[in-house]
Amino acid sequence: MKCPFCGKIDSQVLESRTIEDGGSIRRRRECSKCGKRFTTFEKVKDSVLWVIKKDGRRESWDKEKIRHGILRSIQKRPVSMETVDEIIESVEREMLRGEEQEISSRTIGNAVLKRLKKIDKVAWLRFASVYLEFEDLTDFEKLIEK
Repeated sequence: MKCPFCGKIDSQVLESRTIEDGGSIRRRRECSKCGKRFTTFEKVKDSVLWVIKKDGRRESWDKEKIRHGILRSIQKRPVSMETVDEIIESVEREMLRGEEQEISSRTIGNAVLKRLKKIDKVAWLRFASVYLEFEDLTDFEKLIEK
């Protein structure tokens, strides 16, 4: 496994454990060159998911788009990158468990919102403001009242 810090391809596995339903393995690794530790996830490649956008376009599943949205919402918040990875993996597992290979972007957004709300209310509100396309303060008030 390539070290994300120095690029060396040699690392040692320190710990391995299965995640939730046994469909993934989480591994803590240590680089043999720089000594830094990092986490990897290993899972069986499942069927391809397609995302149906609001305008009807179809795009292939891209967890980096989800990561980008979450990272913007947690900016300057006490949320670790490991937590972000767990959210993304959890959402992806939920989508793969469904019987459909085509999933609406709304379903994905709601799944992310559900998880962010449990972790950080400010990040949840930030994500919701972009995802739900808030236009003014009343939109924030309505969501908070719910």
